[in-house]
Amino acid sequence: MRRPRVAVVGHVEWATHATGIFPGPGEIRTLTDAFDEAAGGGAVAAVQSAKLGAQTQFFTALGADAIAENARDALTAQGIEVRAAHRSEPQTRAISVVGPLGDRAIALIGAPLGPEATDELGWADLVGTDAVYFTGRDPATLHACRSARVLVVTARRWEVLAASGIQCDVLVASANDPAEEVPPGALASTPQVWVITDGARGGTYLDRRDRPRTWDPIAPPGVVVDSYGCGDAFAAGLTVGLARGTSLHDAIALGARCGAWSATARGGLAGQFREDSPPS
Repeated sequence: MRRPRVAVVGHVEWATHATGIFPGPGEIRTLTDAFDEAAGGGAVAAVQSAKLGAQTQFFTALGADAIAENARDALTAQGIEVRAAHRSEPQTRAISVVGPLGDRAIALIGAPLGPEATDELGWADLVGTDAVYFTGRDPATLHACRSARVLVVTARRWEVLAASGIQCDVLVASANDPAEEVPPGALASTPQVWVITDGARGGTYLDRRDRPRTWDPIAPPGVVVDSYGCGDAFAAGLTVGLARGTSLHDAIALGARCGAWSATARGGLAGQFREDSPPS
């Protein structure tokens, strides 16, 4: 079977993951079991895509420090072709703290860095790509992304999608994230399909030509320990499934499996699903 060509457009953060309770105003708390990795929505999706066997290009931006180079090296080691614009500020960092129930809280240090259409990253190479997952911030880059066969966009960027005037094939949203609620009429061009995840309850998808349909959740292969990156792993699995030419139903099932597997390990990368992962 031919390996699908997938591109991810978005950001990378150098993330420190720790366990404990995120401090409130005026509090001092001790966090434990800390480790670092290249993560963030774009990076997590790109790594999951590569682990599913897709030829993966990651269009992003990196800062001007050693941490940025660490991030590039870590992602390249995962088999990803990293196409990164250079920025003069330090690389964006993140602190993610996971509590006893597996829910994470995140604080960013610095603004997220993303690619722009004016960056010379070879945007024309997206023509003919099997699928693109977009979590970027520049509306102009969506015009290049639209040249792929399938365009999947996170609802986190609905304002970017609205500004572009582009119609995406699939818009992926979480039923549990207010930031991913798209106001009625906000998008001039309605996506072909809406996919709305609902965590352990599965989710719903709506094809403009059909009635809403639901899918059942997939049981994780172990104890849920960290929700960090689960949504981006889901979106990557969905994107790779569509890039392979599978049905929407089967692509969602692959995404659901990726999201469930991701929750069983700390951080965004360690628990990600591979085709040879043990069955649930």
